[in-house]
Amino acid sequence: MTNSIRIKFSVFLAVLLLLTVFVLSLLVLEGIKRNQQSSYEQYLAQQAVTANIFFIQTILAEPSKVPEAFLASEGEQFAERLALISGQSVVLYDREGAVVSSRSPARLSDGLKETLTFALDNKTAYWAEHDSLYYMTPLRVGNDQVGVVQFYYSLSENLAFYNQIRQLFIWIGGGVFMLSFVLAYVYFNSFANTIIRLNRMVNSVREGRYETTVLKRKDEMGTLSEGIHAMSEQIKGHIEQQKQFIGNVTHEFKTPLTSVKAYLDLLDMYPDDPKLLETAKATIRSETERLYEMVDKVLQLSALEKYDFEFSKERLDIRQVVVPVLDGLKGKMDKFGIQLEQHLTEVYAEADKDILTIILANLLDNAIKYNKPRGRIVVKNYLKDGRAVIEVADTGIGIPDEVARQIFEPFYTVDKNRSRQSGGVGLGLALAKKYAESQEGSVELVQTGTEGTTFRVSLPACDSSGTGGR
Repeated sequence: MTNSIRIKFSVFLAVLLLLTVFVLSLLVLEGIKRNQQSSYEQYLAQQAVTANIFFIQTILAEPSKVPEAFLASEGEQFAERLALISGQSVVLYDREGAVVSSRSPARLSDGLKETLTFALDNKTAYWAEHDSLYYMTPLRVGNDQVGVVQFYYSLSENLAFYNQIRQLFIWIGGGVFMLSFVLAYVYFNSFANTIIRLNRMVNSVREGRYETTVLKRKDEMGTLSEGIHAMSEQIKGHIEQQKQFIGNVTHEFKTPLTSVKAYLDLLDMYPDDPKLLETAKATIRSETERLYEMVDKVLQLSALEKYDFEFSKERLDIRQVVVPVLDGLKGKMDKFGIQLEQHLTEVYAEADKDILTIILANLLDNAIKYNKPRGRIVVKNYLKDGRAVIEVADTGIGIPDEVARQIFEPFYTVDKNRSRQSGGVGLGLALAKKYAESQEGSVELVQTGTEGTTFRVSLPACDSSGTGGR
């Protein structure tokens, strides 16, 4: 099966080259045959004209000037003189088809009889047998036919030349075929090898081996190999992400459950300890809420990746979406002594209101959780290049440069201890990014460091009348 494409290429090349050589040879040989035919037809037609002129001149020199009588008495001598002039063997027939010269075939073949019949009907005709051609043309005096003159023309030289050319074509055609086949096979074999290598790469990916290479070709096959390699790398990356995701889910789910189980075991051991009971209740409630939040966000993230939801996009005034989210988180900000600055202007975006609320809630929740005590959060919006932009900046712990690209991965948190203390599960940014992309928008990290972090949300803008922004 692996070599089948080579066989197909070889058979196709052989048939194509043979057909080309055969058709070319056929056309050339047919051209030679037609040229030879045209040449001897012109030559014999000229001989026929010469014969008629010589016959009339001879009749005029005779005393009786009667053509029929001249043919009957002087036909043989006239045929000999005409043969000397034309250089061809000549036979004369009278008006009835009888031979009037001595040099005539002992027996006329059926072909010659039919040709003579045409010639007696005042028409020129010829008949070819093997390497001989018999050309018969009317012998006329004025408009009256008095007989037929037959020229014998040898085709042996023509046939010899034709056969020589045909043999030449066989040898040269065979050589050209072999040389062309070898060169074409080498050239097309590279394509076959490339296709086989691409097929092996595809089979390797199908079997779960994702180590592929990019072929060094500057054509569509090279582009295809790049596509297969990119696809393989993407699949490998997705599998690694899935493994990491499952590992993170297992670990993050196990932590609160372990805490709950530990307190339940302690309560079994010390059921009458009121202080332990209060602590256990608070811890179990906190860990249960954290577990519930994780389950909810994991389900949202999974649904976003698996299903295409229909969103209710509309023209939104950014301020009317941001302000309610800020009001809802005001109590949490006050708890940590965080100051809020708002720089909101009239900017309209085309998006689903609920989705935009979720995006902002996740970004602002992170800004609170990872902020410094008595820190500050700045929220502003503006219009840029046909996009409605919202920026959320905090004065928090910042994100190290070496891990900045990982923050949008599920369950990734910069400070694990800080996340657990604040209730973070590392899913907020991943959800915000997925939701923004579902609205033809984006969420990106703009700036981070010891002074804090800034995230930017970008969405398709609308002007105040509801049409797209420019």
